[in-house]
Amino acid sequence: MAPDSTRIWTRDFILLSLASFLIFTGFQMLMPTLPKYVAALGGDNLVVGFTMGIFTISAVLVRPWLGREMDRRGRRGIYLLGLLIFAVAVLGYSLSPSILILFLFRLLHGAGWGGSTTAGGTIVTDLLPPQRRAEGLGYYGLFSNLAMAIAPALGLLVLDLAGFKVLFFTSAALALAATLVAGKIKMPAVATRGGSPPAFFEPKALRPSLIAFFMTITYGGVVTFLTLYAAERGIANIGLFFTFYAAALMLIRPLAGMVADRHGQGPVLVPGLLAATLATLILALAGSLPVFLVAAVLYGLGFGAAQPTLQAMAVAGVAPNRRGAANGTFFSAFDLGIGLGSTLLGVVARFTGFAGMYAVASLFGLAGLLTFLAGRKGRAAQKATAGP
Repeated sequence: MAPDSTRIWTRDFILLSLASFLIFTGFQMLMPTLPKYVAALGGDNLVVGFTMGIFTISAVLVRPWLGREMDRRGRRGIYLLGLLIFAVAVLGYSLSPSILILFLFRLLHGAGWGGSTTAGGTIVTDLLPPQRRAEGLGYYGLFSNLAMAIAPALGLLVLDLAGFKVLFFTSAALALAATLVAGKIKMPAVATRGGSPPAFFEPKALRPSLIAFFMTITYGGVVTFLTLYAAERGIANIGLFFTFYAAALMLIRPLAGMVADRHGQGPVLVPGLLAATLATLILALAGSLPVFLVAAVLYGLGFGAAQPTLQAMAVAGVAPNRRGAANGTFFSAFDLGIGLGSTLLGVVARFTGFAGMYAVASLFGLAGLLTFLAGRKGRAAQKATAGP
């Protein structure tokens, strides 16, 4: 891609987006079904939360190192290896006779997910023109959103028709297909020497990463415990929640990206974070499928507006040979929020029930909004002090 190009839809962008769709489909198939597998192995709600959370903790541990290695050695090897590790780990689930063995494969799976998504997120920021980066990230996210729209319901269907082994084989096959597609991508050459040296963390990415951390704590609770909560409420076809959620994501992402590129982050992040917070409050009160679906749409609109905008903020003004570190920082916070949300909110649910848990989760969405507003106020005060 030429440095002055403003094109988004290049051949390599399309291939990267397709690979993202495949791996996210394999991943999202497991989100509503793996808690059922843990329960079948004898785990209670606390064990379910820990099993889901340990995956993201594993990803958090490898992301900073992988981000630095990408800035030192390039993106391709880490991307392909991460996809392959994902496939091997999911196949291992089918061989797990106990929760302890499942934990070990879950750790491996988290490492593969951390590698593939950190590399994919970095490659797409390399491919996109800076002046259209938020918009491009919005389009890129549509492919993972499409996976979210179909994969949870598909995973539940495969489980009902064929059982856990076929479910895990299907997820692994999708990861292998993503590896084949990814191998055809011509990734931009990034200078690995000169300028700022590669690092584990990128300071410029810390503020958007903190906001993402608070936002994804709520996501950890929404996704991990939703099927169990719905069953408690007597709602059988909760797969529709994920479909409505993903449809809202797909509607808002391109528009939110264009607004953020042209008018700044505030008009996107403030209503987005408010919508996500309100959605978790609605879940705390939900007693019927229509109310669950209202929450799904609001949460999809909020999350879909905030996520690409925050990622674009994380790499804004960062040198090309530090984008791996910036994305490693951002996605580490992202995963840490999901992992902590799954684990911490699992403990909360044990004492308050699921409704109380979702009420507590809404406080973290509010914390993300306050963090963004405090940062804007701080920058305004610095400008006022500096003078014209």
